[in-house]
Amino acid sequence: MTKKFNAQSTADEVLSGVSLVGKRIFITGISSGIGRETARSLASHGAEVVGAVRDLAKAGSAAASIRDAANEGGGGLELIELDLASLQSVRRSADKLLTVGRRFDAIIANAGVMATPFGRTPDGFEVQFGTNHLGHFALISRIAPLLANEGRLVVLSSQAHRVADVDLEDPNFQRQAYDPFIAYGRSKTANSLFAVEFDRRNRDNGIRAAAVMPGNSLTELPRHFSQEELKGLFESVGNARKQAGLPPAQLKEVSQAAATSVWAAVVADKNEIGGKYLEDCAVAPVNDTPNPFADGVRSYALDANRARQLWAKSEKWVGTA
Repeated sequence: MTKKFNAQSTADEVLSGVSLVGKRIFITGISSGIGRETARSLASHGAEVVGAVRDLAKAGSAAASIRDAANEGGGGLELIELDLASLQSVRRSADKLLTVGRRFDAIIANAGVMATPFGRTPDGFEVQFGTNHLGHFALISRIAPLLANEGRLVVLSSQAHRVADVDLEDPNFQRQAYDPFIAYGRSKTANSLFAVEFDRRNRDNGIRAAAVMPGNSLTELPRHFSQEELKGLFESVGNARKQAGLPPAQLKEVSQAAATSVWAAVVADKNEIGGKYLEDCAVAPVNDTPNPFADGVRSYALDANRARQLWAKSEKWVGTA
């Protein structure tokens, strides 16, 4: 059993005394927020981080802080350009990694968008589903041979998965009114189901996968919310938890929000977390109360049959079947 951490633990506390020299870790979305802190913490403990960013030119300041940490801790940083909303970009980035051919000890699917106005990706998918799920699905399916035996996949989900299950028949809102938060919730459920099925397919090789709820923190993710809308969301969360007899929700510092990703990637017992949904550096309990702001994971986000169905459909949608 690994050392116990909690909601207040930071990524650096999780890695205290841990040397990652010789480890190579791929992380999407390191330009800001949780991804940047995840990369910084891992590199500062000796890991060689390959970080994916949407715009290399705009990643300068983020990359500089990560490189400074890497220089102090014996790690390294390499950047690769990746736009998860474009399957052409995904395939191009994946092929570059495959050409290099170096193994990864862990892959952290961190990047994502939240509650965007309605739109479609260049490939015709609803933006949140296309970016958060299908972009990662296409990328990781393609580079899976680079994941070392005994390696790990960490896929960031969200408490928002509690809002909605995936819709396998109308994922792009062609026959229903668009709701940005419903769409976000569906994409986060898809992230969890992807981890479940990836784990099932790869655990015989010692490779395990888990979904992570990092915790709520003030990053650039809710950039599509006005200040008034964000305030209203926090009030709704507080009221819903109070009505359910739950303690008030606590905003995490970004260093705390990165802790569960880091814990899952390199510290936790992989056989304890494989196929699970994690929060606060622990396996989350199944909690099927309809309250969207409750803790724990709804059972539909871990449903093995649903995960297989989503995988099969995703292969067809991205053209890998």
